[in-house]
Amino acid sequence: MAITEAVENYLETILILSKKQPDVHAIDICSYLGYSRPTVSIVLRKMKDTGLVTVDGENHIKLTEKGREVAERMYDRHTLLSSFFEYLGVERDLAAEDACKVEHDLSAETFERIKEHYLSLILENDNNKE
Repeated sequence: MAITEAVENYLETILILSKKQPDVHAIDICSYLGYSRPTVSIVLRKMKDTGLVTVDGENHIKLTEKGREVAERMYDRHTLLSSFFEYLGVERDLAAEDACKVEHDLSAETFERIKEHYLSLILENDNNKE
């Protein structure tokens, strides 16, 4: 299974939900993403078959090491890009929405340059406050 934008979104969702609650189930993913149970079940089965998630006997969904790596990369991109867009003056909800659109398509190099630039701006602002 190729790691498509949709799969990245599922993995990131599982990571986010696992930070908020002890166990993640398919219904939680359905609620979070607004997808139907059959759609989520199909994708979860494929992600399980390719080693991105595990599902135990109680239907608890957990990220594998490989799945966690992708999820954390997407979450890092999303949170940093959302913050950067807000820093630029974009309203919070729109910043988050736009970050979702951009996070999947940026090259690693472009993302790293944005990250470096944004973090240097934040550091500069903090130094100017002192």
